[in-house]
Amino acid sequence: MQAIAVSGLTKSYPDKNLGTRLAVDHLNLDVKSGEIFALLGPNGAGKTTTVEILEGYRTRDSGEVRVLGQDPGALPRGDRSWRSRIGIVLQSTMDAADLSVRESISHFSHYYPNPRSVDEVIAAVGLTEKAVAKVRTLSGGQRRRLDVALGIIGRPEILFLDEPTTGFDPEARRSFWELIRELKNSGTTILLTTHYLDEAEALADRVAVIANGKLIEVATPATLGGRHTAQVRITWNENNSERELFTDNPTSEVAKLSELFGGEIPGLTVTRPTLEDIYLTMIGHS
Repeated sequence: MQAIAVSGLTKSYPDKNLGTRLAVDHLNLDVKSGEIFALLGPNGAGKTTTVEILEGYRTRDSGEVRVLGQDPGALPRGDRSWRSRIGIVLQSTMDAADLSVRESISHFSHYYPNPRSVDEVIAAVGLTEKAVAKVRTLSGGQRRRLDVALGIIGRPEILFLDEPTTGFDPEARRSFWELIRELKNSGTTILLTTHYLDEAEALADRVAVIANGKLIEVATPATLGGRHTAQVRITWNENNSERELFTDNPTSEVAKLSELFGGEIPGLTVTRPTLEDIYLTMIGHS
C-alpha cells in the first residue's frame, strides 16, 4: 500500500528577476507504507516545499497528492482526524522554555487520541536524565531530541523528519537511528530529509534525489545512480607513489598485482563509489 502518492506536483513562487520561480517541477513520488524514505538534494532543491505540501501546510499550484488516502490541501480547516495520524519534526521549533521536558511532552500528548506513554517517549529519545529540566536549559542536541519526542508522542502512522539529527554528536546520532528503526519495525512510515549521506544509507529503504525542483532518481541506497555496477577503484603503493586503476574485474586485477608483488600488495585498497560520490555526481558537483 502507498502511504504517500504524488503525481505531477508543481509549486512556483514570485521572483523579482524571473517573474516566477518553479520550486517543484511536475514531481512524481510514492512512499510505501512502513518504509523509511529519504529525500536528498541541495539547499533550494524543493525538498522542504514538497514536504510542507504533504504535511498540509503549503498549497500547490497543480498535481495530485494523497497522504494516508487524503488530499492534505482539501481537508477542512481545523480537521484533526487526519492530522492526528501524522507526526512532524521540523528543522527548528518554538517551545515553552519554562516548562520541563516531561511537562512539555505531556502537554502535547493531550492533542492526540491515543498517545504513547510520556516516560516511554522520554526514554526513547534519551532524555530520562533531563526529564525535570527546564527546556531553556537544554543543549542544542537535547532540544532536537525533544523535537523528536513531540513528533512521536501521538503514535503517528507517518513521521516527517526534517534534518532530525542536526546538532547531534556521533553517539547520539546512532542512538537516534536505533529509535527510527524501532519506529519502522512498529509499522510507522518515515519520510526523512537529511544532508547526512551516511544517515540516508544507514536508515533508508529507498532514496530520492531532487535538484532544481525535479526528481532525478528513486532507488535503494545501494543501487542509486548505478552504484552497484560502477567500476571499482583499486589503489596501491609502488616505487614510493600511489598508483590506481578502475576496473569491472577487481578480483582478477588484485590477483595480477599479488603475483607482481609476490604476495602482499603494499597499501592496497579496493572501493566502489560511496553514496556521497554518486549523489554529488547526480546533482552536478565534481
